Amino acid sequence: MAMSGPPSGRRGRGRAPMADINVTPLVDVMLVLLIIFMVTAPLLVTGVPVKLPETRAKGLDQDQKPTVVSIDRDGAVYVDEDAVGDADLPVRLSEIVSANAGQPEPPQIFLRADTALDYGRVMRVMGELNRAGLNRVALVSTGGDDDASAGVSAGSGSEN
Repeated sequence: MAMSGPPSGRRGRGRAPMADINVTPLVDVMLVLLIIFMVTAPLLVTGVPVKLPETRAKGLDQDQKPTVVSIDRDGAVYVDEDAVGDADLPVRLSEIVSANAGQPEPPQIFLRADTALDYGRVMRVMGELNRAGLNRVALVSTGGDDDASAGVSAGSGSEN
């Protein structure tokens, strides 16, 4: 009589272990992380809440991280995310100029101003930028009807 299979004591020992990796959970986790980063990344860009005006100007190329000067709805001025009083603004701007003293051209300044602000308030800040020697000023705005993403106006310079 011939036996047709392994003896009863050796049932699972004759098989090789399974060497396949199940990548489905890995892909699921990576997709969830991708969605989380895509949602949170735009929220991390701006620190001072400013309602920017809309424009149809195209964006500028960025070589290095610029200094951002923001003016909120109440007229408070921020350099990057630090609040700066009107009396301290010239001192802070001169620090920016002295920090970039070895560069061939002055640093790029992005000016963000709330759309509800008085035009004179924005011009006073631009005058301080000009007086400090920071004449590479770009006005930041949101995209118009054609483009809904945030952009930087191509009109730069604060000439009075």
